[in-house]
Amino acid sequence: MSVYDQYETVIGLEIHVQLATQSKAFCGDDASFGGEPNTHISTISLGHPGTLPRLNKKQVAYAVRLGLALESEINLHSAFDRKNYFYADLPKGYQITQDRSPICIGGQLKIMVDDREKAVRIHHVHMEEDAGKSMHDSDDPYSYIDLNRAGVPLLEIVSEPDLRSAEEVDAYMSAMRQLVQYLGISDGNMQEGSMRCDCNVSVRPKGSDQLGERCEIKNLNSMRYARRAIAFEVKRQIDLIESGGRVSQQTLNFDPVTGETSPLRDKEDAHDYRYFPEPDLPPIILDESYVQKIREDQPALPWELYARLQEEFDLSDYDATLLTAELSTAQYFLQLNAASPHPKAAANLIINKLLPYCQEENIELTEFPVGIAGLGKFIQLIEDGQVSNTIAYQTLLPELIEQPGTEPLELAKKMQLIQNKDEDFLTQLVEEVIAANPEKVKIYRGGKKGLLGFFMGEVMKRSKGQAEPKATNALLREKLEA
Repeated sequence: MSVYDQYETVIGLEIHVQLATQSKAFCGDDASFGGEPNTHISTISLGHPGTLPRLNKKQVAYAVRLGLALESEINLHSAFDRKNYFYADLPKGYQITQDRSPICIGGQLKIMVDDREKAVRIHHVHMEEDAGKSMHDSDDPYSYIDLNRAGVPLLEIVSEPDLRSAEEVDAYMSAMRQLVQYLGISDGNMQEGSMRCDCNVSVRPKGSDQLGERCEIKNLNSMRYARRAIAFEVKRQIDLIESGGRVSQQTLNFDPVTGETSPLRDKEDAHDYRYFPEPDLPPIILDESYVQKIREDQPALPWELYARLQEEFDLSDYDATLLTAELSTAQYFLQLNAASPHPKAAANLIINKLLPYCQEENIELTEFPVGIAGLGKFIQLIEDGQVSNTIAYQTLLPELIEQPGTEPLELAKKMQLIQNKDEDFLTQLVEEVIAANPEKVKIYRGGKKGLLGFFMGEVMKRSKGQAEPKATNALLREKLEA
């Protein structure tokens, strides 16, 4: 057994979710992503003397919405604190956050890893504001600061140290991203920084219940980076312990170019931040009726929609998982199924054709050239037996994409794709194929029934795909077994 197999990895995550509010956490500045540097700012977000913060009510509502989804206890009396530290991109020199009384306490999020369900416990969820952004690679040796992001509202979701591998971290991050999207509180876009995580990583001998010294890897904004950072850090810590060294509690940076972590600073403890109550914001006092109203207005959650697709529409685990991975995909499926109520056909069309096409073209599912009404009629042509499934997918759909405003039935007629059920037409084709293949007829009648597929293929070739499959199959069996 490898020395690495003798250790267990222990990981806790701090996920920072940037909220989809119009304004910032404590002022009216534009909170949207992008814009020219330092244009979404004001004297308040810049921390000018004499300015005062004010609460963003939507941030509170979004926090409660997430807490309810995570089965957290909603703290009806929460408060803000100041976290004091100096960063160049933190204009005030402190961050308004929640330390003593976070708005959500406890909870859990279930994940699936290797077909095994696991509940990851939530320690708490608290509200805070984001810092700005420092850019060190624009004009060496200078650094630039963009404060558009300073003050954007965040929720920080702190897990218990329940994760044991990079795969579990991936599953947990993916599930959290999916949840905040379904709740409508964030787009969860890691590329734009809407969702980032700090990974607290430690190792311990297998079988031990003592936690090892942890190191925090800061600001991972992609799952690929998170997996690589964790793999490197676990190996680094084990190698250090095995060589007789000791892991020091540190805050680390991950370099995606080298694939290595490096120290930023010694890890701070709470006392290093000199937390104290935020004097300019009163406590947040909620009542049960406020929480109940948000509970009643909760949208369908990912696991609820997944269960619905299986129970109401009889879809497989595979189909339901893919269709609920993104809220927009799930909504699209429901709309398409409403246009033509054949759930398995709608699922197959979305999964096998629409999603790959949209990914290749780099467009949203809602931007697919053929609208939902047209796709519903396309499915109905197949279900009614007017166009074969193969011909519909290989010939009709590509042409519909080229002519998106065309009615599927009219285009199928124009392309001579409508299947023919006429008995005389089919009988002539079947007899021609049987007459042309006497040796194979003899083998079929000798017991090799699998040759029926060969005869079906030959009929389809002669009919140019217009022979209706069910009627053709029945007629072939009748003639071959006569």
